[in-house]
Parts: sequence; structure tokens; C-alpha cells
Amino acid sequence: MKDSNCIFCKLANGEFPTNSIYDDDKFNVILDNGPATKGHCLILPKEHYANLFELPEETAAEAMKLAKKLSEKLVKELDADGLNLVQNNGEAAGQTVNHFHLHLIPRYKNDGQHILWNPTSPDAEELKALCESLK
Repeated sequence: MKDSNCIFCKLANGEFPTNSIYDDDKFNVILDNGPATKGHCLILPKEHYANLFELPEETAAEAMKLAKKLSEKLVKELDADGLNLVQNNGEAAGQTVNHFHLHLIPRYKNDGQHILWNPTSPDAEELKALCESLK
């Protein structure tokens, strides 16, 4: 189901012009209008899912297969040195549009982008307890 108020639903379904590099019955992949690097694109499902937690497993698997296919093409065609897949869920994680989307960000040596985190230092007991609670 589409959300008539969702900008990404409108972009995914062709209601607004985009620079689409791939389109099928389930997904539209568009170049990001504010790219981190050359070739930065978004995989957008045509159906509305607010985040990964709402996304059906089958659709998640299809999105990842598409990400692999397009990532290989982006790296080859753009002569990129690497690629980040970025997918944010919730405001605390940096999600700004409540429609599941997967960023494909080609990376180039010295491109000035920093898609990393500051590592913490949990002790061995804390890690073991966390591991047990998550099994």
C-alpha cells in the first residue's frame, strides 16, 4: 500500500521526476539529489514501509539482491574504490524519511566522507552477558 503523504512513495512511483537508474514492479532506484559521493543512489520500494521492522522478509531479501547487483555495476562503471550500504531506522539512527530506503554510496579514496562510528570498549564480562541475552 502506498502512503499518499509520503515523498518517497511519490518518488518511487513516478509521481515526481527523478533520475532513475533502475525500475521494476517492486522497486525504483534513483540517484540521490544530495549525494554523499558521485553515484549515491537510493533503493526505494514502491510499497510503503516505514522502516526495516515493517518490511516483509521477502522484500528485504529482494532489496539486498538488487543492492548487490547495482553495487557491482556502480563500482565498475564509476571506477569506485569501495561502496557503503547504509540503512537507517528511527530518528536516533539518522532516519529522516519514514519510508524504508537503502543507500548505495560509492566510495573513492580521499572522498572526504566519514560513514564510521566511534568504537566503545566493553569489557569481556559485559560482552559475554550481552551475547547470552541475545542468543
